[in-house]
Amino acid sequence: MRESLVRTLASIAVAAGRVGRDPTTVRLVAVTKTLLPSHIVMALNAGLRIFGENRVQEALVKIDALTSRESLERSFSDVSWHMIGHLQKNKVKSVVGKFDLIHAVDSLALAQIINDRARALETSQQILLQVNVSGEVSKYGLSPTVIRSTVHEIACMKHVHLRGLMTIPPLGGSSQQTRAIFRGLRSLANDIEGEGIAAVEMKELSMGMSDDYEIAIEEGATMVRIGRGIFGERKALS
Repeated sequence: MRESLVRTLASIAVAAGRVGRDPTTVRLVAVTKTLLPSHIVMALNAGLRIFGENRVQEALVKIDALTSRESLERSFSDVSWHMIGHLQKNKVKSVVGKFDLIHAVDSLALAQIINDRARALETSQQILLQVNVSGEVSKYGLSPTVIRSTVHEIACMKHVHLRGLMTIPPLGGSSQQTRAIFRGLRSLANDIEGEGIAAVEMKELSMGMSDDYEIAIEEGATMVRIGRGIFGERKALS
């Protein structure tokens, strides 16, 4: 794992350098789905600090286990948990307050439920809006045509903090197609930022995974979500 991590970090730095970016402006979200808490401890010891999870119940078991383990062994005060998978409305109650960032908010209704839960907990939840830039019917995410109106609605919610946008390109697309998707997301973020909407930030672009993160970085990604590139192939959960 350490060797894979070193290679990945080097590739991130090279990709950033190709477009004149500081590599430290790109954060690595280590995708830890199906991994055991003991594997995450190894990742912590290797220097990883941001962990992305896809399934709520699996993630909560890990968070609880790692919290207990930290208190016994070593405090990793800078660990950050991100929910990167599709979030069902009935799972919001379990997620708000447990994750530092929710990447895949794909509807205004979901944002409202998150806001309501955060209000009940007297907290504020950081979120990203998932955008279906490609327009695939099978993909979750907001249409680019409704992003601006959705952002304006979310700006009125007092218990969610919109930090930016997220997207997933079509599986098996060419590098040119993938680049166009990432570039489209960055353009949307720039347009929204230019409106100067109060209480809304467009500082984060979550895009790029193991097969396309270098392209994403070249197109402005601030977060790349990498699992296989660090931990290798994993058996899918049923």
